[in-house]
Amino acid sequence: MLTGSCFSDNLGEKMIHNKFRVMHNPNGILFNPISIANSLTAYITNRPYDRNMIFQHGEWWASWDHHTRFTHTDPDALLAIINNAQQAAHDFLKQTKWLMITLGSAWVYQLDNGSIVANCHKVPADQFRKKILPFEEVLSVLDNVIHRLFLFNPDIRIMFTVSPVRHLRDGFVENNRSKAVLIQAVHHLVDKFDKLYYFPSYELVIDDLRDYRFYSEDMVHPNYQATEYVWQKFQGACLDGHTINVLKEINLINAAKAHKPFYPESEAHQKFRKKQLESLQRLKLEHPHIDWEPELAFFGS
Repeated sequence: MLTGSCFSDNLGEKMIHNKFRVMHNPNGILFNPISIANSLTAYITNRPYDRNMIFQHGEWWASWDHHTRFTHTDPDALLAIINNAQQAAHDFLKQTKWLMITLGSAWVYQLDNGSIVANCHKVPADQFRKKILPFEEVLSVLDNVIHRLFLFNPDIRIMFTVSPVRHLRDGFVENNRSKAVLIQAVHHLVDKFDKLYYFPSYELVIDDLRDYRFYSEDMVHPNYQATEYVWQKFQGACLDGHTINVLKEINLINAAKAHKPFYPESEAHQKFRKKQLESLQRLKLEHPHIDWEPELAFFGS
């Protein structure tokens, strides 16, 4: 399971593309550590959301705990979507071996009642108070949820990373203050607990690549070249040689799927499809835990 900032989505999609069994961002993209910890606690307890836990803004209903993709004009439909996602996250988190948490920002938006929101949902800014979380609060909330995670799933291992996406709308100095809080808290926890790890995605992009050609047009989000670089580093750091060899075969299958034939009915293309089917049938026997059915259907149709 991966949860946190949009970097979790980027890495999660790459893992899914490479046939890992992955769930990423069941609440949608989350940035601050309190909202991430609250979402994990909700997956553990699996308390259903009710009408009192969502709000209406204009014609849309939303949740302060979820990303904007969890919005709907019908409150009952929204609650069904939220509760179904939470049930799936509860079941997945109970049996997963790894949880990757990507922290994005220590800046938070707080309602008048003191609660911190995961997303402002385009509600006017005067409805919130913006503040930066102190190191001690970040450490406390993450420490607490880690204990709960180990009780809920004793086999789980947790990998922290800090998003390389710079929140420059907060300001250059403010962004660096935020990242410093997150990095300090994470390293304190990794030093404290067994089964906690740190992957330096932030450092790889900011310090190793450190060039605007590795960013998308907004000059904030890492582009494909940067995320591919981080993915290669992730493989080298976190995957064993056997798994990397399997990924090479999966990449060959993915490349074959992406192939656009000039003459689909030609004998040459039919031989190509047959060869891919034979490779897939071999892979299915060698790796029965991997779902090969979409590829088998693609080349067998």
